[in-house]
Amino acid sequence: MSTTSCIAKLAAELMLSKKAEGVVILDLRGLTDIAEYFVLCSGGTDLHVRAIVDAVLEGMEAKGVRPWYVEGYEDARWVVLDFVDVVVHIFQPEVREFYNLERLWGDAPREEVTEEPLYP
Repeated sequence: MSTTSCIAKLAAELMLSKKAEGVVILDLRGLTDIAEYFVLCSGGTDLHVRAIVDAVLEGMEAKGVRPWYVEGYEDARWVVLDFVDVVVHIFQPEVREFYNLERLWGDAPREEVTEEPLYP
């Protein structure tokens, strides 16, 4: 398992630790140079989105992984955490539906993530 793959799976687990919904990992390798993985989820309210973001940031930092850039935390409708090769998107449901990144990147292999641990 590659390092970026581990980071993507860890982000997904951290999202689930805060009851994120619709957690999906999109494997963008071979499709774009933007990133290797997108990790997406939804949180029901701005407070829920921020809780998910905080959990991802704190959990990643505990593993020595820091984001290159964070966008959208104040509004908390769509927060992007850019870990360079892994980009994490935390949406409120209506924003996720509007932008529909899963459809936009429909050619990417997709892994829906459940409550089961993925990262040792």
